[in-house]
Amino acid sequence: KFWPIAAKINQLEDSIQKLSDSQLRDKTEEFKTRLSGRETLDDLLPEAFAVVREAARRNLGQRHYDVQLIGGMVLHKGQIAEMKTGEGKTLVATLAVYANALEGKGVHVVTVNDYLARRDPVWMGAVYHALGLTVGCLQHDASFLYDPEVTEASNGMEFLRPVSRPEAYKADITYGTNNEFGFDYLRDNMALEAANRVQRE
Repeated sequence: KFWPIAAKINQLEDSIQKLSDSQLRDKTEEFKTRLSGRETLDDLLPEAFAVVREAARRNLGQRHYDVQLIGGMVLHKGQIAEMKTGEGKTLVATLAVYANALEGKGVHVVTVNDYLARRDPVWMGAVYHALGLTVGCLQHDASFLYDPEVTEASNGMEFLRPVSRPEAYKADITYGTNNEFGFDYLRDNMALEAANRVQRE
């Protein structure tokens, strides 16, 4: 059932490649408007994936393969896509993450350690940024937003601007470990005042 959708994404590639950078970015607002009408995420999926693929091609020099498009569809459906090291999990995630961020509820990308929670939003931040989305990053003792203008920073911290925990959670997409999301959730549920909570609704 996924191959026909991948074929549809491929059919859109030429028309999406003809868009300017600003037209490509404008697609995000167009999708959000269409979602507030009668269309669903599934209706928008082929076009949204085609837009992400093009943003990745322009900004990272990486183009999602068809099997990676299918991996993104599997994630979008809430299923498990098993991929070996080097098969592009980080790139695949951008497809489902972007599509689901269009709903404006915030998307959490859960990684296994602080290093990946910091590396992945920096690696993929250019894709989301090009499409007008904000990206947060949680670390054990700090929080950041992806910012391409932060270039003078220690190794591994380029493109990350320190922000408060709530600001990182207000981003369209937030990367972190299961520990950070889990303990923030517990602390929020023990907070005596709403102002002391960090996560979104």
